[in-house]
Parts: sequence; structure tokens; C-alpha cells
Amino acid sequence: MSDQFAETPTAASGTTPEPSTAAVPSTTITSLLNPESPQAATETEKTTVGTTTEATTADTTAEATTEIPAEIPAETAETTSAAAPTPQAGNPDILPASYWAQAPRPVHESDDEDSAYGDDNASSTASLTASILEYRTLHGRTFHSERGNAQSWNPNDAQHNETMDILHHVSTLMQDGKIYLAPLGRDIQKVLDVGCGTGIWAIDFADLYPGAEVIGVDISPSQPQWIPPNLRFEIDDVTQPWTYGRNSFDYIHMRWLVGAIEDWDKLFRECFNALQPGGYLESKESSAVIQSDDGTVADDSALAQWGKVFKEAGTKSGKSFQVVEEGLQRKAMEAAGFVDIEERDMKTPFGAWPADHKNREIGQYNQLALAQDIEGFLVHMWSQVLGWAIEEIQVYAAHLRHELRSKKIHAYYPQKVLIGRKPKIGEIP
Repeated sequence: MSDQFAETPTAASGTTPEPSTAAVPSTTITSLLNPESPQAATETEKTTVGTTTEATTADTTAEATTEIPAEIPAETAETTSAAAPTPQAGNPDILPASYWAQAPRPVHESDDEDSAYGDDNASSTASLTASILEYRTLHGRTFHSERGNAQSWNPNDAQHNETMDILHHVSTLMQDGKIYLAPLGRDIQKVLDVGCGTGIWAIDFADLYPGAEVIGVDISPSQPQWIPPNLRFEIDDVTQPWTYGRNSFDYIHMRWLVGAIEDWDKLFRECFNALQPGGYLESKESSAVIQSDDGTVADDSALAQWGKVFKEAGTKSGKSFQVVEEGLQRKAMEAAGFVDIEERDMKTPFGAWPADHKNREIGQYNQLALAQDIEGFLVHMWSQVLGWAIEEIQVYAAHLRHELRSKKIHAYYPQKVLIGRKPKIGEIP
């Protein structure tokens, strides 16, 4: 068992990505992680900006991943199993929503000390129209207005935006401080961030490449107004035909669009057409399947049910949550014509159970991000698509928060990064 997660390339392009020095999140995140710090009292009252069509999930069929070392031996690890429930009609793997109201919460002897954070954590800049700003409200949470066929299942309010910014920090930690992995040169001129969400990745990239023109596009206009001069945000539906010129971008980045895209082949074709010959596409997606390597995530636990319910919601909505399990990134990239495709698999832990410092820190931030807004991730897909009552979602969320606190549960989810290059003119693939 290794001491850290591995990013395992399975088909490298032969070019080493240039390191970047991405800025870490603001003191808002620091004060959340350290609630006794001087900044905590004021910083936790601040809200962060933007929303995202990014969703966090990754691949359980990763071609080459490594196990995560735990501080507690697997043979003594406590599972999350509860009393045997009655499966939901039509799908024997999914527990009915009513189950969580009566399910006992497992007692862990170290619950009081296992929580890494104490109590539960409770534009287009020139042409926005009133209709774009008419957010939909669902159970007190706001979502983007109806526009085209796009459908983001993430809220765009301050609480969820902060969660997504913390997950950006998690992603950066996992990539050793890099915000991208593609082998980019310093002379790139034009970059597109598809599904830019809160805009935090695009802002960091624009700061790293002040000589490049950076565009962030999303269905929801919740990016900040104070941005680098070489960056602009646009509000559009990326599932519709693109209006960007052919061969116009040197690099296209997209991340966490799982559950929001109906036709991945079409999306990747648009990326291929918009890229300059020799340009790169980088796609990062996450799995909804929360699992463990030692059996501490039981089938009837709230953690395990997360992925099963999201899979069902994706089937009903026609926008899959099995992007990495089904290999959709690689299939779409190959179908579009990309070459030198590189694939990297990662494991993302929840909580402070990993033995090594790097993955323990990743797990703590990841736990913080999910625990502070579980309901935000669930309210649209689980209530509107699957018919759960908001009260049932809240009870389930309480069970999930309880499980997230325990170091005895060695939970993680996979993520997968695909990098592909558009062939140069005259190049034979």
C-alpha cells in the first residue's frame, strides 16, 4: 500500500506539463478549516461568488489506481452497516427515501473527535439581460434561469459557490499545486474554460498567463465582477452549437460537468473544431460512487447510497452520472479526432483518515466542502427528478454528515483527467 494517491498516466503524450503556481483559496477557506483563527469570525460571514455547472464525481473503472494508507488497520475498521432495509421498488440497490427517517445512526466511539471542523457547517459582463438574472428557486435554493437546453443541477447561491471554490482547492492540492495538467507552453494566446462555474479556475489561469485572452462560459451569471483584465465571462448554453470561430483556441479546459451533458460526443466535437491545430483539450470528471478499499463503506450506508441514487437520477434525466464508469471522456475524445490522449486516475478521500499529510489535508478540505452543503448537491436531482420530499433529503443528509465524521470509515471517490491534442495540419494520426 503506497503512502499517497497516484495520478497514473495510461497513455502519455511524451510531454511533461509545465508546473504552474496556482494561488490557494482566500482566507475564507482557511478560517473554515481553522474555526479558532482570528479570521474565522469575519471570514465565515463572507460569501464567495459564482456558480457552476461543475459536478463532483469520477471513475470507478480507473485503469491504474493505488490504495490509500489508513491510520487504522482494515481488520479493526468499523463499517457503516445498519439494519437490513427494504429496497426501493424497481431498483433493489436503492434504499427508499423513507428508510433514512427510521435508520439508526451508527455510534463511533471517537465521533466527538473525528470531526475535522467541529460543528456541521451550517457574463457576459456587458450584456446580461433581466431574463438571465431571473433565477429559479427550489426549496429555498436558487438555480440558473431557463435558457436553451442546459440543465445545471447545482445551486448558484453563495453557500454552494463557496463549496465549489473549496473543491477547486482540493483539485489543486491533488495536482501538487497545478491547476492544469496539459503540456502547455508559455506562448498560448487564447483559452476557453467550459462550464466555468464560480470562475475561480479561469481567474487563477488568467493570473498565471497575463498575456493570454481567457474566456469563461457558463449557463449561470454568478462570476465576480473584479477579474483580471485578460479575462471575460460569457453566459451561454454549451450544449447548443458554438459560435466561436474554428481553430481559435490554444487550450480548452472543462471540469465537473457530470450530470449536465446529454451528448458528450457532440460537446467534444465542438471543442475539437474550436481548437487550433496542436491545441489541447483537458477534461476532469468525478465519480458519484463513494467507496472504500477495506469494506468500511457498507452497501446500506448513506455514503454508498449517494452514488446509487445519483445513477438512477441520471438514467431518468438522460444526463449520465456514469461519465467515467462508462468511459465517456475517452470515447468522445477519440471520436472527435484527438490524438496523444493521456489518462490519469486519482482517488479523493473524505476526512482525516489517510496516514500521509498530503492526502489527510485533501480529505479534510473535501469533507468540509461536502458537509457544509449536502442538501445543495441533492435538492434538484433527488426532489425534482426522483420525487424525494425535502424533509427526506434533510434526514438523509444528517446520516451522511454523521458518517463523514468518522475516521473509521475510509471513504473516497475516484476522479479521472483526460488530455488530448488536436493534430497539426498535415499530421497523420
